[in-house]
Amino acid sequence: MRYFKWSLVIVIILLITLYLPQFGQKPEGFNKEKIMKSKNHFEDKFQNTGGIKPNMTPIKMLPLIPKFLSNDSERIPSWTIPVLKRNKREFEGLNDSLIRITWFGHSTFMLEIDGKRIMMDPVFGQSVSPISCFVRRFNENLPLEIEDLPQIDAVIISHDHFDHLDKEAIIQLKDKVKKIFVPLGVGSHLIDWGVAAENISESDWWEEVHFNELTITCTPSQHFSGRGLTDRNNTLWCSWVITGKSRKVFFSGDSGYFKGFKEIGEKYGPFDVCMMECGQYDELWHEIHMYPEETVKAFKDLKGKVLIPMHWGSFSLSLHKWNEPVKRLIKAAALEKIIIATPMIGESIVYPGEIPQLKWWSRNYVDPILFN
Repeated sequence: MRYFKWSLVIVIILLITLYLPQFGQKPEGFNKEKIMKSKNHFEDKFQNTGGIKPNMTPIKMLPLIPKFLSNDSERIPSWTIPVLKRNKREFEGLNDSLIRITWFGHSTFMLEIDGKRIMMDPVFGQSVSPISCFVRRFNENLPLEIEDLPQIDAVIISHDHFDHLDKEAIIQLKDKVKKIFVPLGVGSHLIDWGVAAENISESDWWEEVHFNELTITCTPSQHFSGRGLTDRNNTLWCSWVITGKSRKVFFSGDSGYFKGFKEIGEKYGPFDVCMMECGQYDELWHEIHMYPEETVKAFKDLKGKVLIPMHWGSFSLSLHKWNEPVKRLIKAAALEKIIIATPMIGESIVYPGEIPQLKWWSRNYVDPILFN
């Protein structure tokens, strides 16, 4: 009976996912010619360098589904993790010689550089699953709601997975920003959601775009894409380099460890700050998500100065303990004498400046009165 129950749940999930709308559009028209000419696109799909593919298959994933559906107190915090509430007035008057990066949880950041504000992979929803009752945010509070954000100049998207491309966030932001930067193919999703084509900049790997005295470069990553069961790798995935007058930052998106980090570091490094994924890893998908120790190795390849870990702390998309990524990362970084910033959700890092390193993921380090 138990196995019948789980089999029924699995079948229902697969059917719902299959017939749900993809919340976007396949790249049939917008920049289709550019996509077909891309060196990373062949056999009607985008490919990783060397043809690397995720090791996970539906057959291998099925036994894990009951574990994902369980309320494991180690995968999901048993207490309400802190979220620092902010006011948009706090983001006024930043000296142009500094950069400020505010973490909104998971892979969402607000980057301020040379007087410009850029939202990175803005996800503001409570779920990052096409079925909204699954994969819920650990703490439903946000540092700021979209309507309370200060003026945003641009949005940068790394790929079209639900935990990086939030349809409702794009709809709310589309009339408030001047440009949305995406890798090839992702623009068709945005157009389907009402974004004007002239406000979209689609890039292939190593393509540089100039925007308001910034240079925004689409750089490689090792991952995959898709928002449904039938659109795997129809769109490109990437990392990003943002270069200002005197400062430079790197945003990894999602990626397994690969030689591309060294190539990016040699071409564009060193970087003042690197925002890099370190969580949601597993042996089954190791090719497309780094272990924390590999995040440290990639950071060294990039010639970074300060590392901000991301892709952890807000949602459980793997089977490891929810705070394991940052613990492993800190241990590995200490061996290499690497500077790591560990801001709370909502906290900012100003560079150059004091680096936030409070171990907020442990209840013993947090005063709950500050965050009620």
